[in-house]
Amino acid sequence: MCGIIGIVGKDDVNQAIYDGLTVLQHRGQDAAGIITCDDGRVYLRKDNGLVRDVFHTRHMRDLRGTSGIGHVRYPTAGCSSSAEAQPFYVNSPFGIALAHNGNLTNAEELKRDLFMEDRRHINTESDSEVLLNVFAHELHAQGKLRLTETDIFNAVAGVHRRCRGAYAAVVLIIGYGIVAFRDPHGIRPVVFGKRDTPKGAEYMVASESVAMDLLGFELVRDVAPGEALYVSLDGELYTRQCAEHPLYTPCIFEYVYLARPDSILDGVSVYKARLRMGEKLADKILRDWSDHDIDVVIPIPDTSRTAALQLANVLGVKYREGFIKNRYIGRTFIMPGQTLRKKSVRQKLNAIELEFKAKNVLLVDDSIVRGTTSQQIIQMARDAGARKVYFASAAPPVRHPNVYGIDMPSASELVAYGRTDEEVCHEIGADKLIFQDLPDLIKAVHQGNRKLQGFEDSVFTGKYITGDVRPEYLVALEQLRNDDAKQDEARPNVAAAAVELYNPS
Repeated sequence: MCGIIGIVGKDDVNQAIYDGLTVLQHRGQDAAGIITCDDGRVYLRKDNGLVRDVFHTRHMRDLRGTSGIGHVRYPTAGCSSSAEAQPFYVNSPFGIALAHNGNLTNAEELKRDLFMEDRRHINTESDSEVLLNVFAHELHAQGKLRLTETDIFNAVAGVHRRCRGAYAAVVLIIGYGIVAFRDPHGIRPVVFGKRDTPKGAEYMVASESVAMDLLGFELVRDVAPGEALYVSLDGELYTRQCAEHPLYTPCIFEYVYLARPDSILDGVSVYKARLRMGEKLADKILRDWSDHDIDVVIPIPDTSRTAALQLANVLGVKYREGFIKNRYIGRTFIMPGQTLRKKSVRQKLNAIELEFKAKNVLLVDDSIVRGTTSQQIIQMARDAGARKVYFASAAPPVRHPNVYGIDMPSASELVAYGRTDEEVCHEIGADKLIFQDLPDLIKAVHQGNRKLQGFEDSVFTGKYITGDVRPEYLVALEQLRNDDAKQDEARPNVAAAAVELYNPS
């Protein structure tokens, strides 16, 4: 879950990229970076931290140029070192920078091929650097001193032939412009928009449409699965389908949790999708628990508010804000280590006692991942005087790891892994637990765009849509993602062991 942005403008784009990244900050709080191009020279600033902390006035002055790309990151593959901050840059051919959201499931195979066959060196553990070098090699293979849009699209087609997994990428080619492309399944989102100015048309690509709203760009559409978009420095737009067999199956977890509610992804309003999730969940309660004794519905801020409000409306039950959130604490399910995670939940939320005292409370969250947060929040509700504490999840049980760019825990650390719904209820300490049914979740999102051919829903089903995720890969992922590995100072050794397991000689 990272955020990407790219702009070709008529004036300096540094401030616009900065502002766009702040709107996408929810997609990554680990690191941020911007690279711009001015008269054939590139200017790069990236480091660990939030956007506001990475870029100071002196950095912004140096980021000159009318084209550039930016990135906000949280660690998926690789570690949280500042060396892994994006964008990445290679000087051959032409000078290319790339920012990437997603995860390549064949990154280690590609890394080996890049060294053995393409004679390219990879300097980090990041699959984004691998993706950049694959694109660079494919562009070099066109054998041209001057590129045309056909050469660029042929290079993207080469990327699709070699790369597996999820990738939404934006690329800056020095002297040419920006390129954006999306994997043939469209797992991770990317949209593009246009803004007319007295000097001519400006174009922007971003992970979510909300970034365009801020900057006054009109949303044109999503980049289609397998499609590539090229905007030249003089403002000419070219698009082409570059994959042989694209399939429109975006990640359904984007609508549950990752995206901002005011974004439109793949033609679906995230806000309306979450309203429908609330309706479906309320219908299930009325169907299976018609004699419920719920006094009040309380959301766990922030992502679940929309679904919780509609759920309360359908049930005819009071909706109240019972928790106040400290907005300076990051998302807890991606924090390494249970001790830090448990401490963070108490720092993040505080209960308003009068909304809980002597009431039967239904808490609503977007999903349950580790269960650590849910368990503590339920206890907070009890400590605030709740008579009974029920819990509802707008998503089905998360029982499988994500391999496409969401750094969820290893399978064994998922609270629903190997447990029934009743056992999960007992584990988190609720009096009753209601999960969304997967068909209802799919309907809630699909209703927004009937052209979608399906969804990447592997965290609920264990079925990985790219068809290349073998058991050995999941075993390697388990070693990389468990809390012990994340806290281990020798993580590169753990990664090496996992790679050896995945690619036995």
